Amino acid sequence: MHASERVLSIAANVARVQERIRQAAQRAGRDPASVRLVAASKTVEVARIRAAVAAGVRIVGENYVQEARRKIGQLGRTTVEWHLIGTLQRNKVRYVFDLFDMIHSVDSVLLAEELNRRAARLGRTMPVLLEVNLAGEATKSGFRPHDLPAALERLAGLTHVQVRGLMTIPPPTPTAEEARPFFRALRELRDQLQRQSGGELELAELSMGMTADFEVAIEEGATLVRIGTAIFGPRPGG
Repeated sequence: MHASERVLSIAANVARVQERIRQAAQRAGRDPASVRLVAASKTVEVARIRAAVAAGVRIVGENYVQEARRKIGQLGRTTVEWHLIGTLQRNKVRYVFDLFDMIHSVDSVLLAEELNRRAARLGRTMPVLLEVNLAGEATKSGFRPHDLPAALERLAGLTHVQVRGLMTIPPPTPTAEEARPFFRALRELRDQLQRQSGGELELAELSMGMTADFEVAIEEGATLVRIGTAIFGPRPGG
């Protein structure tokens, strides 16, 4: 496929995804504008990301700090937001403030505290989402649901980290519909945490849903959907 054909293909993919987002939101009685598309661009070359941005993508999600640094160096931060959607190691925290507008994957109080220390030195505030391991999978990081109330009490004292919501990656399921209980559980957990806070806690964002299941996630309340394959095609080797 020639470069011009790839650009047209990505533009068509973005349009299809945006239409599917609109329809899923309407099925759930939601305003489509309440759902934001995050183009998951791990291993995707810069030219294809640029084509997605030209087609209307406004948030790009990267998994790795080093890869993001290279891409942001070429694409800049003026026309799009960059979100870190992959695991963040504490020894990489010092790099994120020049790169990312939001971190989806804060998976421990210790990581949040390190972000807060670095942000305070810079006079910055970093918006974050707390990653929740709903199924208790040993292979995934994240807070267990029953640990979140105590964690949020500790995080409330951090003045340079702003907890905006929750994120989850459900266990693999044969169909999108079978992922629904996990998306519903995250929404219900968010609602419960907000009620328990007596209105002091606002967790507006729910980052959940990827190419295989994002429409179900939207029906269950997703505000950020992380979509790679439906925009860029299958990744090399995967």
